[in-house]
Amino acid sequence: MKHTNLLLVVALIICVILLVLYFLYKSTRISNKSVKTEPAKIESVLGTQFKQVILTVKAKERLGIETSPVRQEWMIQSGSVRNVVPYASVLYGLQGETWLYVNPEPLTFIRKTITIDYIDADLAVLSDGPPPGTEAVTVGVAELYGIDTGVGK
Repeated sequence: MKHTNLLLVVALIICVILLVLYFLYKSTRISNKSVKTEPAKIESVLGTQFKQVILTVKAKERLGIETSPVRQEWMIQSGSVRNVVPYASVLYGLQGETWLYVNPEPLTFIRKTITIDYIDADLAVLSDGPPPGTEAVTVGVAELYGIDTGVGK
């Protein structure tokens, strides 16, 4: 009888230890999840109405962000050298505003106002916008806009 009681006590102690370990493990996993970093951070840009979107490396890869520099090109229609961007870079607002996202630093994207003179095939010919050499986003524009404006939250 004493031997059976001793086995029951040992089994009960083992069960209590296993339960304590289980709950410690579970609470550690929950607290680790709350430390998870966000894929994007939004910050105000001094002197502008726009914000900058700062992505993690993984978020940029997942969104497939690609850029192309604003460049100067001889345009037959205007008979002059003009600043152009791929038309895929252009983002239209509800009131007809036009923007593009520039990439001034790695993983940082800022919406800039542009004025389009005309569209020639897959190029937007600018009458106002960022200077040549500025990296403009060509793939992932809509995704950046969604992050920037909070769409989907």
